[in-house]
Amino acid sequence: MFGSARAQSDSENYANARELARLITAHRKARPDVGMMVLTGGGPGVMEAANRGASDAGGESMGLNISLPREQKVNPYVTPQLAFQFHYFAMRKMHFIARARALVVFPGGYGTLDELFEMLTLIQTGKSKRLPVVLFNRSFWEQAVNFDFLIDQGMITAEERDLFSYVDTPATAWQVIRDFHGIER
Repeated sequence: MFGSARAQSDSENYANARELARLITAHRKARPDVGMMVLTGGGPGVMEAANRGASDAGGESMGLNISLPREQKVNPYVTPQLAFQFHYFAMRKMHFIARARALVVFPGGYGTLDELFEMLTLIQTGKSKRLPVVLFNRSFWEQAVNFDFLIDQGMITAEERDLFSYVDTPATAWQVIRDFHGIER
């Protein structure tokens, strides 16, 4: 799960990331054979919310933290033995991509956009397996990136636009992931 490190704990994005992670983790506890675990950048904001949601459900979650000048330290909800520190963004993204079974992207800034477009590019070019890419908060994403304009300009195809889904609720996000992987309740 990706998203802004600047999301406040009283924000809707924080609450939604927390609830989605709780849903995923509760399912993991009930069905350990599915092998789905919450993985974040391990920092504050949306990342903290997701790790916190996993903790709320009594489960573990992983954090791949990055060394930055003004931020960030590992949030207190990452399972300590599953907290990893990276110096380079490229290595961190490689570890995200290698482990991902789904990508849920909440509103964010440059780092979030970088992670989103890296994954879309890898899927588009066949360098990474197809997986569900879920953009949370349709209104934000339609304003932040005009994918229809990219299609109109011939920069991407309509089929490439279908590499991701928009969602607005944790339950819908979890359903998209479950449908893609054929995960039953």
